[in-house]
Amino acid sequence: MELKKLQKIGGICAILEALIYIFAFIVYGGILVYPNANASAVEQLNFLNDNYLTLSILNLISYVLFGIILAVLVLAIHQRLKNHSPIFSNLASIFGIIWVGLVIASGMIANIGLNSVLAIGTKEPDNAMLVWSSVSVISEGLGGGNEIVGGIWVLLLSIIAFKGQIFSKPLIVIGILVGIAGILTIYPLEIFTEIFGISQIIWFVWVGIFMIRKPTIIHNDLKAVSRP
Repeated sequence: MELKKLQKIGGICAILEALIYIFAFIVYGGILVYPNANASAVEQLNFLNDNYLTLSILNLISYVLFGIILAVLVLAIHQRLKNHSPIFSNLASIFGIIWVGLVIASGMIANIGLNSVLAIGTKEPDNAMLVWSSVSVISEGLGGGNEIVGGIWVLLLSIIAFKGQIFSKPLIVIGILVGIAGILTIYPLEIFTEIFGISQIIWFVWVGIFMIRKPTIIHNDLKAVSRP
């Protein structure tokens, strides 16, 4: 695949990532009505059973599909930046690839766990919800509630872009914000996760438009690289 085409495909993937984020926000926050904290195990189990198809599709799109598309974007951005800063670009790609694996694993664990919980719940609803609690913790820890790896990836890309004058300053600032917010999700505060998600939507769209509009990679003159 020629580099110019890869850049355009990468740009499309970046925009798709943003759309998946928006889709997940809408479904999780506006469509699914979760049982309250005082709900019984049976009520929680009924919620999972009634929304099985929605939750399964949501996990596939928000995690598995997101990770697959992210893999293409990581490759495309690496090809764009590797000649500006080979070491940092390789390091960034490592974190990008790790993030891909974590996100995909998170979605697969969530779906497999959901099937197991519903099977157990027919006879032992209390034990089933204990299993679901464990599945949720593992899934969130890998890629749902902890965005450190993704934050480091975006932060490193932004540092390379700053040194090589590859992106515009506002886009670099947004990238740095995304990176810092992602790293700060190590603390159990929702605000950091929300900042990471919202700012990354903007970052994905902006980077995607840039890669589609400017697919040609310039190696010899860094200052000649166009800005979005």
